[in-house]
Amino acid sequence: MSTFQAPKGTYDLLPPRSASFLAVREAISAPLRNSGYGYVETPGFENVELFSRGVGESTDIVSKEMYTLTTKGGDELALRPEGTASVLRAALQGNLHKLGGLPVKLWYSGSYYRYERAQKGRYRHFSQVGAEAIGAEDPALDAELIILADQAYRSLGLRNFRILLNSLGDKECRPVYREALQDFLRGLDLDEDTVRRAEINPLRVLDDKRDDVQKQLVGAPMLRDYLCDACKAYHEEVRALITAAGVAFEDDEKLVRGLDYYTRTTFEFVHDGLGSQSAVGGGGRYDGLSEMIGGPALPSVGWALGVDRTVLALEAEGVTLDIPAATSVFAVALGEEARRVLFATVTELRRAGVAADFSFGGKGLKGAMKDANRSGARFTVVAGERDLAEGVVQLKDMESGEQTPVAVADVVETVRAKLA
Repeated sequence: MSTFQAPKGTYDLLPPRSASFLAVREAISAPLRNSGYGYVETPGFENVELFSRGVGESTDIVSKEMYTLTTKGGDELALRPEGTASVLRAALQGNLHKLGGLPVKLWYSGSYYRYERAQKGRYRHFSQVGAEAIGAEDPALDAELIILADQAYRSLGLRNFRILLNSLGDKECRPVYREALQDFLRGLDLDEDTVRRAEINPLRVLDDKRDDVQKQLVGAPMLRDYLCDACKAYHEEVRALITAAGVAFEDDEKLVRGLDYYTRTTFEFVHDGLGSQSAVGGGGRYDGLSEMIGGPALPSVGWALGVDRTVLALEAEGVTLDIPAATSVFAVALGEEARRVLFATVTELRRAGVAADFSFGGKGLKGAMKDANRSGARFTVVAGERDLAEGVVQLKDMESGEQTPVAVADVVETVRAKLA
């Protein structure tokens, strides 16, 4: 008999490994929640045009990797391949930019979908935590987001990651560079797809990972030589603020990232323990995206960090996360009367805020104690007919092995005191 499998390139997140993913999400979002970022959640699918306009038709994401569908009503939708365009669309639709002071600072967490060649660290369904600061052009915002990501990674115990930093210029200076780069690229021996990409967005060619393309790019004009004075000053301030915060970074003149909407600051977090899929996250400034999707001018900056990639990076470094046991108390009932009494005790413990579980399935003492051990509970409450006749249960400390009788009425109070 055949059973269904998860679709190719996807995965199921199951205990106990899923606890690591939750811990990573929590660690990445904690500095954001502590810095004025409010939570936003958007649909898993959006209008196709939101991404083709915002992310860019020349990108692999839109041209090759987007999951699209046509609804019964004829609407063209896409499973979201990234978070920024959706979050900006939601902020505009909700008029958040009109409700008070800018920037609007938002964070989000969710699943994203791209039709990619499936391999370790590169799935067709992946999880990210992201942050966007919408509506302000300020180098301190760019620096804040980079520093918060660094803080999140370090709080997890991650050490062997690097921050790559670049500036892509703005609408004043980038067109001049774009023309110079296109002139250079026209003299190279490139395949048809790459030639087409060079005409739409030549900066994307710099991001091409193929060796034969990279070899030909030696001697290509560098963007830093074309930055206008305003972009240079802006970039220098970002660098100075990050440096003053004690956060190390590397200048990477070829860093362009895979999305068309970036302007000025762009950055990437890479981990050398992950092989070819070394990027664990990244982001940058996207000052023109709001206008691209029909909104007013709202200069903004943001990033997204991959939860899957971060877990792999932690594993590559051998970092074990300190994840507390999900259960504090496990109840083992021997006999029908004990089952009734202890089930009520477990319910009381839970209402008192104590994580408690119960030995289901009517197992004997040996099987139930195995379940108690597996649960990781600090205490086990055991009761049989003789115990209940005396009005007590046995409270066993699973660390020391010490067992003491406790009156049924005092279990909740006793357990809370011991856990405190």
